[in-house]
Amino acid sequence: MGSGRTLDSFVTAVDRALRSVFATAQASRPAPVPAGDPPAALSESERRTSAALMRINHSGELAAQALYHGQAAVARSAATRELLVAAARGESDHLAWCETRLKELGARPSLLNPLWYLGSFAIGAATALLGDRASLGFVAETERQVEGHLDEHLGRLPPADTRSRAILEVMRAEEISHGATAVAAGGVPLPAPVPALMRHTARVMTGTAYWV
Repeated sequence: MGSGRTLDSFVTAVDRALRSVFATAQASRPAPVPAGDPPAALSESERRTSAALMRINHSGELAAQALYHGQAAVARSAATRELLVAAARGESDHLAWCETRLKELGARPSLLNPLWYLGSFAIGAATALLGDRASLGFVAETERQVEGHLDEHLGRLPPADTRSRAILEVMRAEEISHGATAVAAGGVPLPAPVPALMRHTARVMTGTAYWV
């Protein structure tokens, strides 16, 4: 990688980080809406539960963007880089939907989002150094674990919160698609300790983001 490419990658990475963490997320598509009757009003307890879960999902989408940005910054092939950037673009829609829903619920994102972004970017870049196939395998494993988190959250959402449910259901379907695309592009399974470390890191983030 030449010095010009290195500088361009660094500037692009900084720009993406600042936009992701500090700018209002912009969606390229409208947020999913529930079918049928207008959503019922939530009790205060239900609102707090939904807000906490959507804060976790917002942080998770930010972390996923950071992972893919980190991987794209050091990807070896242009094709892999474009796939990672496209996946991050999809996560940007998810991020914006979660951010909008948080505002509707009268809640804020996690105060630790800059930390989640920086840590995830570093993990993504380190993974990409193992090669494009390992990097794509990391995408597939990330999306598989996100699918599990979304399944859990769909089970914990108050039944009356059909608005949040509609968003999470579309997110879940698209995360599965991202993972399948990464496998089809040549992603390989990761060594067993890596998924375990990913799950542990995710537990720390989700447990903290629920409250902070």
